[in-house]
Amino acid sequence: MRAWEVARPGPVEGEPLRLVEKPVPVPGPGELLVRVSAWGVCRTDLHVTEGDLPVHRPGVTPGHEVVGVVAGSGPGARGFAPGDRLGVAWLRRTDGTCAYCVRGAENLCPASEYTGWDADGGYAEYTTVPADFAHRLPEGVDSVALAPLLCAGIIGYRALRRAALPPGGRLGLYGFGGSAHLCAQLALAEGATVHVLTRDPAARRLALALGAASAGGAYDEPPERLDSAILFAPVGDLVPVALRALDRGGVLSVAGIHLSDVPPLRYESDLFYEKELRSVTSNTREDARAFLSLAARHGVRATTHVYPLSRAPEALRDLKAGRFDGAAVLVNESAPPA
Repeated sequence: MRAWEVARPGPVEGEPLRLVEKPVPVPGPGELLVRVSAWGVCRTDLHVTEGDLPVHRPGVTPGHEVVGVVAGSGPGARGFAPGDRLGVAWLRRTDGTCAYCVRGAENLCPASEYTGWDADGGYAEYTTVPADFAHRLPEGVDSVALAPLLCAGIIGYRALRRAALPPGGRLGLYGFGGSAHLCAQLALAEGATVHVLTRDPAARRLALALGAASAGGAYDEPPERLDSAILFAPVGDLVPVALRALDRGGVLSVAGIHLSDVPPLRYESDLFYEKELRSVTSNTREDARAFLSLAARHGVRATTHVYPLSRAPEALRDLKAGRFDGAAVLVNESAPPA
């Protein structure tokens, strides 16, 4: 099969990825073999490729927003049959026994493993996934539209819940890429007023088209105080900006796995009046199930830009440069539609 590997982490303007021919993976105990149809291009893929995240598996195949069909199974794999469509997401495995897993916080499991970081992911024609961590997908939605939901959507959902937005509240979204534009749709469907703050004019236009009340520059003040805010841009300089935009008792959640350094905070202007700053770490399987159900109910859909498998480096470069709104999706041209 064809697969992309991170040959040497570095800037995507160089050649950190290489396209190779390798054997189709053999699913281990409890695992499924997946023929990949489409996969979203996530900013975490960029962090893995460029080395912002430490190397967990040399030569890893990135990708963790995968839609495909079951092509085989290892011993003891249950719950799916050959030909079933499924989704593969970021969280790949937990120990299931630690204190975090037992209390329902498996996203904090110290032994957790991740698709496209600890194990080869979806930038390939085939991948594997533990059956217990595979996701059933809504019917009637094509694979390209579904792929970004499997990380961008799920993480946006968790970030929204971490932001503790009150019913009918005022939400600020800093950055408006793949995850934010899905989060915005869910928040709007649930009755929020959404204000978007981003450097990208095309993203501001998309935000307004989706129903945002306003769309301004990343460092602008929103037109009203915010009950909650989510930082999607990996820019630490925006943390105090977003905190200052919060109303009393407001919450800022930071959605990214990587963030540039945060400048010093001023207690009086940035944190006083019981403002809160929260991080978001991965997701639980329950987050995924809840979000996919809500996305189906409310018609949450990704704005997508499609690239073939052979153009994966171009898609990552375009993501880094902000050349598209919404989300990029790579497709396996050799696979029948799923």
